[in-house]
Amino acid sequence: MRPENQSHVSEFLLLGLPIRPEQQGMFFTLFLGVYLTTVLGNLLILLLIRLDARLHTPMYFFLSHLALTDVSFSSVTVPKMLINTQTQDQSIPYAGCIAQMYFVLLFGCIDSLLLGVMAYDRCMAICHPLHYTTIMREGLCMFLLAGSWLLSCVVALSHTILLAQLMTKENQSSMSEFLLLGLPIRPEQQGVFFALFLGIYLTTVLGNLLIVLLIRLDPRLHTPMYFFLSHLAFSDISLSTITVPKMLMNMHTQQQSIPYVECISQMYFFILFGCLDNFLLAVMAYDRYVAIWQPLHYTTVMRQELCISLVAVSWFFCCIHALLHTLLLVQLSFCAENTIPNFFCDLPSLLKMSCSDISINELIIFTEVGMLFILPLSIILGSYSHIGTIVLRVPSTKRLFKAFSTCGSHLFVVSLYYGTLAGAYFFSSLWDSNDKDIIASVIYTVVTPMLNPFIYSLRNRDIKQALEIFVFRGNFFR
Repeated sequence: MRPENQSHVSEFLLLGLPIRPEQQGMFFTLFLGVYLTTVLGNLLILLLIRLDARLHTPMYFFLSHLALTDVSFSSVTVPKMLINTQTQDQSIPYAGCIAQMYFVLLFGCIDSLLLGVMAYDRCMAICHPLHYTTIMREGLCMFLLAGSWLLSCVVALSHTILLAQLMTKENQSSMSEFLLLGLPIRPEQQGVFFALFLGIYLTTVLGNLLIVLLIRLDPRLHTPMYFFLSHLAFSDISLSTITVPKMLMNMHTQQQSIPYVECISQMYFFILFGCLDNFLLAVMAYDRYVAIWQPLHYTTVMRQELCISLVAVSWFFCCIHALLHTLLLVQLSFCAENTIPNFFCDLPSLLKMSCSDISINELIIFTEVGMLFILPLSIILGSYSHIGTIVLRVPSTKRLFKAFSTCGSHLFVVSLYYGTLAGAYFFSSLWDSNDKDIIASVIYTVVTPMLNPFIYSLRNRDIKQALEIFVFRGNFFR
């Protein structure tokens, strides 16, 4: 790696609070007490809301998430300040500084949006008391919360990428944009493939939105399995929306360029929702395992608090996972070659184009990505191994049919997901042509999200019944 490509800034100095040396101990004790009060107080609010059924209302639902955000916001800054005060070491690594800024923006933005949502909730409670429960239903509350998280992630990520690019501008070798080669198709076939992928994308979005809508509208689908399925459908919509519209635009305009910031953002959200798919499939496998292993205690084990916590933890780890790779990538410099042999910005292609030493990036990929891939896959395989053991312990046609009806759709989706993922990222190194890599990527990013609604609608009796009721109501009210 050339010295001119190295960043001149590897760490920063935090001056801290303007207090005298003899006052350090007193202020350390003061801020430690404030921080512990903040954490314990907000955790107590969370615990009370989760344990008391009378507090399971929209207002306290938002309050619990505000408390969690306040704990996170304080934990981003105060512990580092306390450590610096105690050790007199004011340095903070470059990556640590950028990551701290990201989470300050993220949780600060969520705080602001949650306060706005809580104000809207109070407005509905006072202005429309008789229709309050109808307006502030569970689906709307989850949508407002997910929207707050998603918008905050976008705001924090955009500022982080712009700042990281500014701080390492001399290392980017004047790289302001990349070129996406797109799909290996002939010019005269552009129109046919444009119509094909537009149809696939619309089917993906409408099919998954229909699943989310049916789950929200039909009370019989308000169960843990369909709660996770609604999040999987949302993740599939997002995964397709990140890549397909840009690909369609490039095919229609014959413009292959993508700005640097947009490329990095696309990579971030692709990693985020790809990871989220992975975690949600593991959570759904655990849910199916509990449904068969402990059917009498299923509602007790898979209670609402656990379901929300599993989804929240999945989102949190995937955000960290995507942010880590993004921060490591934006510190690299790129050569004059700026052509990406794919239809979207994926991490392996960007690393191949870098002129910097990517050994750290590769190490993180093999360790952290390996763990995030193996852990959910192990949960899935372990769950279905136990399910098979339970079913085969006393084999019967009725028992086998029940297990298949309970797990068939999910098992089909798991096989499809991991099969295409393995083809796209693990077996592609055995192929000689980049075209085969692109085909595998198309199957994984475009085709798989489209098939999920069909798998669950065609192989799931509850979804079929909900769809029939939905269609019947639509015809009835005409």
